[in-house]
Amino acid sequence: MNIRLPYSLQTVPAAVQAIPQSFQQATPRLRLLLGILGVLLALALVWYLVGLLTPVPTPHVPAAPVRVGHAIRKTVVISERTIGTVIANATVQVTSRVEGELVSASFKEGDVVHKGDVLFQLDPRPFQAALEQAVGSQTRDQATLVSDRKDAIRYTTLAKQGASSQQQADQAVAAAKAMAATVVSDKAAVDAARLNLVYSRILSPVDGKTGPILIQPGNLVTADAANPLVVITQIQPVKISFFLPQSDLPQIQARMAQNKMAVTIQVQGPGGKTLTAPVDFIGNAVDNRTGTVELRATFANADNTLVPGQLADASVTLSEIDNAVVVPRDAVNLGPASSYVYVVDGNSKAQMKRVTTLYDDGNQAAISGAVKPGDKVVIEGQLRLVQGTKVNIKKSLPGAPQQQAPVGAQ
Repeated sequence: MNIRLPYSLQTVPAAVQAIPQSFQQATPRLRLLLGILGVLLALALVWYLVGLLTPVPTPHVPAAPVRVGHAIRKTVVISERTIGTVIANATVQVTSRVEGELVSASFKEGDVVHKGDVLFQLDPRPFQAALEQAVGSQTRDQATLVSDRKDAIRYTTLAKQGASSQQQADQAVAAAKAMAATVVSDKAAVDAARLNLVYSRILSPVDGKTGPILIQPGNLVTADAANPLVVITQIQPVKISFFLPQSDLPQIQARMAQNKMAVTIQVQGPGGKTLTAPVDFIGNAVDNRTGTVELRATFANADNTLVPGQLADASVTLSEIDNAVVVPRDAVNLGPASSYVYVVDGNSKAQMKRVTTLYDDGNQAAISGAVKPGDKVVIEGQLRLVQGTKVNIKKSLPGAPQQQAPVGAQ
């Protein structure tokens, strides 16, 4: 076996030969020291040669423990989540149309009332008296009208016969017409008095739930006062108001054109229900302070689950991705150039695949790239991996907190 020595070692014999002749004539003690030094150099040379000839064993690298999920193909729904506010379909401030003493309330605070139900009663006696007075004036004037019409006919006939002047005839006719107008005015006064008597009973204008009584019986109320007697809120149906970013407007308008725009709300709190209704209103302007547009949907609210002012989690479907490749969200890693996914091949080795995230809902991610449906993708343990690392698939990793596994994980 030919061994090529390093240059420094090849020059050792020449260096020894170059020892000055005076060292060869040195004392025995110096010769002993030089002999020992030569032996040490020979041992070092042997040790170095043995190190070159001995193969270095390759260290055993254990397989990296990982958890994996599976890539699947399905239709992905792209949605937008926000917070919606329940608003009343109608809010009415009930006031009196006439002035009078409030004598009674026909409901309890917080009652649900219906349109036409009696809410309050004003003292009807002044209105009844005014009605009777108006009826009396009308009756009197109607009798006077009959007499005046007869006088007009009489004087007109006499004037034609020359037994009376034409002036008297004209005055009689004018008096009859004036009285006819008075009778019409009396009829209007009777109608107004009768209407005021009706207004002394204050009725509910809508179906809804009453609030507190703001003016108690015994008080004198005025017509169209600034302070209402009670406020009624219509809660069947109700509306949900929510706001979405203006960047979603093209998708919103496209869904509205297809009559597919709907909102799903999750009522907050224990036992909260999930309700869905079509979006029936889009604001006519974008709020330039927030960059959002308002949308509304109407819910029947037959069981009074929703209360005006209540908050609810709202979700709106904007579009869909058909036949998308979907992986658990934890499988997608961010790299300096692009996102990537580790796929476990048939040899239990990790292969890095570059991908593009199309949509991420916080649980799953729709991606495009070299990942195919059915591929095993690493969802935990990626920090131990590089291209080609041997992996050992585990159901859970030591020391990892116990949590619900993503869809498709093992």
